[in-house]
Amino acid sequence: MIRVTVSYPAKENARFDHSYYQKQHAELIHQQLDGHGLLKLEVDQCLADGAGKSPAFVASAHLFFTDLAQFQAAFAAGGKALNQDMANYTDIVPVITISQVVA
Repeated sequence: MIRVTVSYPAKENARFDHSYYQKQHAELIHQQLDGHGLLKLEVDQCLADGAGKSPAFVASAHLFFTDLAQFQAAFAAGGKALNQDMANYTDIVPVITISQVVA
C-alpha cells in the first residue's frame, strides 16, 4: 500500500480555508478518486509542532492506494478537477510525498 501525502506549508499571509478543505474539497477527492482505487482519505488540520509552536504545515491530506500505478492512473483521471479546486481554499503550493506504508 502507498500513502500520498499532500501538505500545505505554513506561510505568512497565506490563505487557507480549513472548512472548505475539510468538507467540499475532501468530498471532491472522493468523487474524483474513489472509483479509481482510493482506499482511504485522512485530512489533518495541523495545530502545533513537537515543541508546541506553530507547525510547519497548516494542513495535510493522506490518500491511500494499493500501489503507485493505481495512484498515477487515479490522478490522471481526476487530478485536473482537484487542482482546479485549489483556488477555492488556498494560495499555498502544496508539497507532495509518496510513501510505501511498511507498518
